[in-house]
Amino acid sequence: MLKHPERKYRPFASIDLPDRRWPSRRLEAAPRWCSTDLRDGNQALIEPMSIERKRQFFDLLVELGYKEIEIAFPSASQTDFSFVRELIDGGGIPDDVWIQVITQAREDLIRNTLEALRGAPRAIVHLYNATAPVFRELVFSQDRQDTIDMAVSGTRLIRELCEEQSETDWIYQYSPETFCFTEPEFALEICEAVCQAWQPSVERPLILNLPATVEVATPNVYADQVEWFMRHFSDLSHVTISVHPHNDRGTGVACAEQAQLAGAARVEGCLFGNGERTGNVDLVTLALNLYTQGVDPGIDFSDMEEVVRAVELCNQLPVHPRHPYAGELVFTAFSGSHQDAIRKGFAARARDPEGYWQVPYLPLDPADVGASYEAVIRVNSQSGKGGVAWLLEQGHGLRIPRRLQMEFSRVVQQDSDTNGRELDSARIWQLFRETYGLHAAPLLELMDYRIAGVGDASCAQCFEGRLRYAGNTLTLQGRGGGVLESVVDSLRSALDLRLDIVGYQEHSLGSDTESRAVAYVECRNEDGHHCFGVAIEGDSTGAAIRALLGSAARLLMVRQNT
Repeated sequence: MLKHPERKYRPFASIDLPDRRWPSRRLEAAPRWCSTDLRDGNQALIEPMSIERKRQFFDLLVELGYKEIEIAFPSASQTDFSFVRELIDGGGIPDDVWIQVITQAREDLIRNTLEALRGAPRAIVHLYNATAPVFRELVFSQDRQDTIDMAVSGTRLIRELCEEQSETDWIYQYSPETFCFTEPEFALEICEAVCQAWQPSVERPLILNLPATVEVATPNVYADQVEWFMRHFSDLSHVTISVHPHNDRGTGVACAEQAQLAGAARVEGCLFGNGERTGNVDLVTLALNLYTQGVDPGIDFSDMEEVVRAVELCNQLPVHPRHPYAGELVFTAFSGSHQDAIRKGFAARARDPEGYWQVPYLPLDPADVGASYEAVIRVNSQSGKGGVAWLLEQGHGLRIPRRLQMEFSRVVQQDSDTNGRELDSARIWQLFRETYGLHAAPLLELMDYRIAGVGDASCAQCFEGRLRYAGNTLTLQGRGGGVLESVVDSLRSALDLRLDIVGYQEHSLGSDTESRAVAYVECRNEDGHHCFGVAIEGDSTGAAIRALLGSAARLLMVRQNT
């Protein structure tokens, strides 16, 4: 890295547009989408797609809802030429889908491209040539007029060949390939010349595609370029302004969104941002950014997992686990504070399920893209009580008290630290059952019991039962103002265990009349130690008694270990 990069690199010049309008606008509708996965994305792959993989990808794009799909560079390879012919000859193009092909501005390549399209029901022919000074002067040794002549002659030839194939509905697209670092006046001049040669009309529309072929400036500069171009173009009748941003500076999405604010009505890109170098603009992110602002993108990503699987299969490239909206971990929180906020957000959502989506840290409801809520919160040593409570509630319906959350989260963190790994729902449930005696053989196993009222108003309940402890069967008898007090009284005489009930909560697991009850009881022994017990039973009284015994069992273990 240079100490003085300004000696080697210079900042890109901004546009003189003091009355720019795009910053105050808002995106209120989806653009015309064009997927270039099968052409631009394909030519960026280490191993280009076979015809079979291209067909799988094409079918996926159609299913998702794309109506304009750049399918090939027919003059570049026999595979691309053959794929175009297979789609046309096999009748594989839906009635509402336009296929698009690209060609350089050379006569032999143009003729080959139009031959590949013979018999197509509808097609977009995309011509490009580089217009920026560095390409004109360094790569092609052309002046401005040579560059214009190349674009115009290519346009005229395409018009002539399209007119010869009148059975096809045609749209012509021209790209000044290096628009974003071409002089604005020259980009305007060459596009005006192309428009004059094509003579756009209702029957013969024109797309002027303004690429950010290599990102060279901040997104606001690109938006200024697009707005300046549109404000100075002579006649936009029957002309669609399109953009094709790449991602060299990591701002492809911002470039596309700000270019739309500037007036662009069409966007070309690839699913998950595949493409040369750092990729094309990501059509998934763009679409779902609109969706989270209440705008229907017109593309269906309701089964994102399947989309990811299909694209990874066709491209032989992985989708990053942190990729917006689609990555394996994008809806996942490990941090305790994040988990607590998310859990509270979902609780509020349950009280108002038809209201606006407002869940902290989740700009999109995972269910809208087919993601399970089970993946929202995952637990490791960084997680807190909220995450553990969420998983127990989602997986098992338990709404555990806050103090129990604090107590059990320490158990979970200790297990995660000891094993150095993430804990899944199954492991957390196993730990919970083991900790709170919900397994088959609890330390204090209640064999049977009965409760009866007594005459003394100060001792309204009498508890009798049999308890198995340490291989022995004990008889319990106790009295108290309520059921739990009478159980506490019986444990005092049977086990010499003196307890105070600090907290008690219960709720049902389900909404029907046969649902089970869960009880949480917190007790304190005479030494000041606190422990929770939990029980799930068919009735609330049984659950409360067994939860109390669970707490007592844990306090017995505390006594044995001190």
